[in-house]
Amino acid sequence: MRIGELAAVAGVTSRTVRHYHRVGLLPEPIRRSNGYRQYDLRAAVELVRIRRLTELGLSLDEVADVLADDEGRELHEVLAALDADLERQQESIRLRRERLAGLLEQARDGTLPAEGPVSAELAELFGAMARTSSERPGPEPAMAAKERELFALLEGSSTDASGGWLAGLVGSLGSDPEALHRAYDLYTRMDELAGAGTDDPRVAEVAGAVVELMPQDVIDSMAGVEEFDVDEGDGFVGAYFADLAPAQAEAVRQAIRLVQERVR
Repeated sequence: MRIGELAAVAGVTSRTVRHYHRVGLLPEPIRRSNGYRQYDLRAAVELVRIRRLTELGLSLDEVADVLADDEGRELHEVLAALDADLERQQESIRLRRERLAGLLEQARDGTLPAEGPVSAELAELFGAMARTSSERPGPEPAMAAKERELFALLEGSSTDASGGWLAGLVGSLGSDPEALHRAYDLYTRMDELAGAGTDDPRVAEVAGAVVELMPQDVIDSMAGVEEFDVDEGDGFVGAYFADLAPAQAEAVRQAIRLVQERVR
């Protein structure tokens, strides 16, 4: 048999056969004087076996183990390991579908936030923020949108070490409509600093208001968070401050320093 005939018998493509040759999975026969490879029945048997093993989900390395037994693993051991891996994947898919079902429900009832997907707790807070904004005159402060983006970023960051105080702050704001109205007053004051200088007396006032808005248990939980340099020029902190106007950034820096002093 030539390579095309072999591939047709085994139900694969000629390209697949050549790939198996390159990775050492299927021995390549010596070419005849006419330049063509000639495959025997044993090659077809091996190729069909390789195809069946890969259809079960085995990687090519695992198929090689089965064929060569170079790690001393019998076929039933490889299949048992594959079954365990598929079980883990099935559980992961189940959990992902549960999460997706929740997001679809939010989409149907109009509560899926633009910053999503986020946790149910954060989605609830974002919904409360939308309701609070609709109750107030005028457009929503730009700082409110920045706050939502920051919450979504911190919650989804794999390097975030501030999960405790973030969860506390989200829970406090989400459960207290009055706190949200005070937060929106603060967002408005932050917006007013957009064109101000860093020496504007309102900067210190806003910094104090930021700290006063934070629940005491949230401030206490920050005692375990490693301090960082609020004047840091690069990394996440630097990127965050670069996204603010100078007076706004200074107000946040002063607020952080006030909190750091309280938890020392």
